[in-house]
Amino acid sequence: MTYDNPVRNFDSSEFEVNKKVIFQFVLDKLSPLMDGPFPLDEMMLMAAAAIRFNPKLILEWGTNVGYSAKIFYETVKAFSLRSEIHSIDLPDDATHVEHNPEKVGILIRDIDEIKLHRGDGVNIALDLAKDYPDANVLFFVDGDHEYESVKRELIAITEKVKYPIIIIHDTLNQSSNSLYNIGPYLATKEILSSREHQWIWKTMGLGLPGMILCYKQESLSIK
Repeated sequence: MTYDNPVRNFDSSEFEVNKKVIFQFVLDKLSPLMDGPFPLDEMMLMAAAAIRFNPKLILEWGTNVGYSAKIFYETVKAFSLRSEIHSIDLPDDATHVEHNPEKVGILIRDIDEIKLHRGDGVNIALDLAKDYPDANVLFFVDGDHEYESVKRELIAITEKVKYPIIIIHDTLNQSSNSLYNIGPYLATKEILSSREHQWIWKTMGLGLPGMILCYKQESLSIK
């Protein structure tokens, strides 16, 4: 099946996508992944970002079995995007509540188009991005890493990449007494509000887990 005109005007100065086309794609191709961490609206935002910006690189880490890389892969394939996808996960001997060495990349191990790496996510991602200094590069940051690590990753990305497209997961803005994943939103707000450039935010924040897309205005005009 083809999905025609997902963006009606690539010359628009706004983040304009055809939600009906993208929603149909998500229903057709991505809904089988609903057992993972992303509800349908967040899958739509991930797909929309890839389609609208058509980045040279998509760099993701932190979703362990490969849910986010799989979503981006299906999007790149369905819409004939130019994006090269790299998925990064922790080494086998690392300790993290969501890290299971036996399941790392299980959804994407057999997909040759996705390049797999092991190590520190943001460091490997930044090393890969060096070869594309004037292109849009999409970074997917998993907010489960909480305040300090999200802060560290956002500082590194915004300081070293000229045109980053950043998606941060687990970023619902909650009250402090909720005691659940408060850190990722606070880190995102703190770092991006303090950067030299004005960042544009698009949010999926109706409920948990929440997702934020951030980009610079200039990225909309990069072909």
